[in-house]
Amino acid sequence: MNHFTSEFRCADAAIRVDVIGGPKRTAVTEDSTFLNYRLAAVTVHAEPSKGRADIIWNYERPKKAINYIGRQLILDGFWEEGEINKILVSMLAMELNHVGLYPFHSSMVVYKGKGILLLGGENNHGKSMSQLEGCRRGALMFSTETTVVNEDHFAILGSKNVYIKHRAKGTERSDLPDQDEGVAKFFDKEPTYESYNEPIKISLIVQPSIDGHFDTKVLPMGQFEKAYQGHHSMMNFMGLNQLLSGEDGLVMPIIDNDALRQKRGAFLADLVRDIPCYLARAKTPQIIFDEIDKILEKM
Repeated sequence: MNHFTSEFRCADAAIRVDVIGGPKRTAVTEDSTFLNYRLAAVTVHAEPSKGRADIIWNYERPKKAINYIGRQLILDGFWEEGEINKILVSMLAMELNHVGLYPFHSSMVVYKGKGILLLGGENNHGKSMSQLEGCRRGALMFSTETTVVNEDHFAILGSKNVYIKHRAKGTERSDLPDQDEGVAKFFDKEPTYESYNEPIKISLIVQPSIDGHFDTKVLPMGQFEKAYQGHHSMMNFMGLNQLLSGEDGLVMPIIDNDALRQKRGAFLADLVRDIPCYLARAKTPQIIFDEIDKILEKM
């Protein structure tokens, strides 16, 4: 029986995957588009550093199943590549938390020397377009979909794909518009950008909310609202709101625990305590960044 082992690493976090049975393989998934889009700087290694698997995939078992037992995820049966990618994202994000690193569903730019986190929050309406407008004005792109933050409040890693071009089976979404269409609505041509790859302190958090019917409104958030929106951006990676397999009705099991949840909440409360955070509503990303310029002038 074939036995394939691979390890996925992001910063100081690693998850080991053992695939037992099934066809001979050279990778856990051939299509890692979604994984690379949703997490930052993930590398794959044939020689694992961990002596115990975090994910065991029993490929030849006849009935598809997923269970989480003792910090080990057990998969049975055949799983689509997109489904596996989503599982890898959640497991690796959890492992990041265990080593004191926290991924946020967000974009980030370095603009006028300051790290500006564009938060997805509860409603994800404009972080990518706002980021592109920042880059059009000379900002450096730090992250596109995910920003990994350490306990000293530095952004240390960021995903670099501006948006996803292809979705493997198990990650399809017909409700999300083609982001090329969004670019065409707001820009004459897609802005070019340069990357910023060094750790940088977060100086400002903005949650963009773009809708063609919105009047411009910019509100500073209080401590609770900052933490509330940040919590949504962190929990986005746990997969608890997603159906993994539509045909079988299988969902991501609870891989979180109370101690880690409290640790995450304490980190978040500390992170946003002294960082200015604004909700910015506007019709276009250009107006959003006009407002960011005004905020920076006062800082």
